[in-house]
Amino acid sequence: MLASGLLLGALFLCLSALMVLSVWRQRKVCSRLPPGPTPLPFIGNYLQLNTEEMFDSLMKIGEEYGPVFTVHLGPRTFIVLTGYEAIKEALVDQAEEFSGRGKLATFSWLIDEFGVALSNGERSRKLRRFSITTLRDFGMGKRGIEERIQEEAGFLVEAIRATKGTPIDPTFMLRCTVSNVICSIIFGDRFEYEDKQFLSMLQMIKGSLQFTATSLGQLYEMFSGVMKYLPGPQQQAFKELKGLEAFITEKVQENQATLDPNSPRNFIDSFLIKMQEEKENPNTEFFMKNLIMTMLNLFFAGTETVGTTLCYGFLLLMKHPEVEAKIHEEIDQVIGHNRLPKFEDKAKMPYTDAVIHEIQRFGNINPISLVRRVTKDTRFRGYLLPKGTEVYPMLGSVMRDPNLFAFPETFNPQHFLDEKGQFKKCDAFIPFSIGKRSCLGEGLARMELFLFLTTVLQNFHIQSPLPKEAIDISPIVASFFTIPRSYTISFLPRG
Repeated sequence: MLASGLLLGALFLCLSALMVLSVWRQRKVCSRLPPGPTPLPFIGNYLQLNTEEMFDSLMKIGEEYGPVFTVHLGPRTFIVLTGYEAIKEALVDQAEEFSGRGKLATFSWLIDEFGVALSNGERSRKLRRFSITTLRDFGMGKRGIEERIQEEAGFLVEAIRATKGTPIDPTFMLRCTVSNVICSIIFGDRFEYEDKQFLSMLQMIKGSLQFTATSLGQLYEMFSGVMKYLPGPQQQAFKELKGLEAFITEKVQENQATLDPNSPRNFIDSFLIKMQEEKENPNTEFFMKNLIMTMLNLFFAGTETVGTTLCYGFLLLMKHPEVEAKIHEEIDQVIGHNRLPKFEDKAKMPYTDAVIHEIQRFGNINPISLVRRVTKDTRFRGYLLPKGTEVYPMLGSVMRDPNLFAFPETFNPQHFLDEKGQFKKCDAFIPFSIGKRSCLGEGLARMELFLFLTTVLQNFHIQSPLPKEAIDISPIVASFFTIPRSYTISFLPRG
């Protein structure tokens, strides 16, 4: 009895000490940081957040504490930036200080700080520079990639034509189409839409990414130190990430067996050649782990964001048939029916360009940018952010700012048109983020969105089985990643 009593007493004292230490640490940190809601020990501000609507929850806190505030997600402390001025001041005006990458718990489980997206310091700089250069070498921003996208758009048109106007969910086709573009760059070839290996890969990407947008996914970001050992959907997300790693590793091994250093065929070859060139360099960042994780990064970025944007785009056009009609008119005037759309046509198609921008703005696919990290002790708006502090730039707060867009909650292409009907650039349009860690595939994404949308609408008129009043354009989830609702659409050949 005495022993058990002493044990319980010791346990109580230990827990009390841990709680006091947690509170002391939080107060010490908070004394230098921007204001924010008072956190509880261990769980932080968890009780004040709706993890199914994380973006809206954080925006409500911002209404009370201003455009720069502190929030505690479990034991992790974040600085949240809302509004264009605060985000620009951090990511552009103090770009170097805010150029670090924070932790994405679901992906960090596998990727850690390897690869181009989640790495930091010199590794990040070298891999980003190499990736941008190599993507350009294989056509990104040049005519080569335009031809690849045009070719893939042709396969998409044929797949749509085969549906013969019956209502379909377009998600599958669009994801295959977009993913094949990045596949052609990094693997040097595309996949047939029915290829089982390809379909398995797409499902693994979708499953692991969608987990991060769920309430449990948000909970995992806060308490990954414990939850990674527990049963739950996070284990399935890990399984899918491991499957993707195995798929990419197999592709790399195939390239290694047939590599010609004098004639690189794709991104993998270029990285393998760079590995050979630097094999005597003890500080090289060009080794197998970085290659595989960079490939994984490019797969996610090159498949989900553009594919989801196109899915949202066709949903919005069904809701607004008058917008589709104006795009058809502009396509007929500028492109006609006897040739493929070209990216250079965009300069003569201000309305279509405005619609694509508005789809991205309204769709708000990445309302919270990938987490940043300050690279050194940083003064920002009178506060001191210690080195390593994680930062959430709320891109969605800019894209829906009523001071920047006249009708922020409404789909309205006029946001990007002037009084003469010409395209109007807006500095606050930042779907790809800004600064040193902005999306390295922005040029590719812009070309894909224009060429895929115009090629489909050159050939088809779209129709919903529902009256337009019944079409729901609100997302299922608007958290770290916005997911539009499933829908069906008919593609009817244009005469």
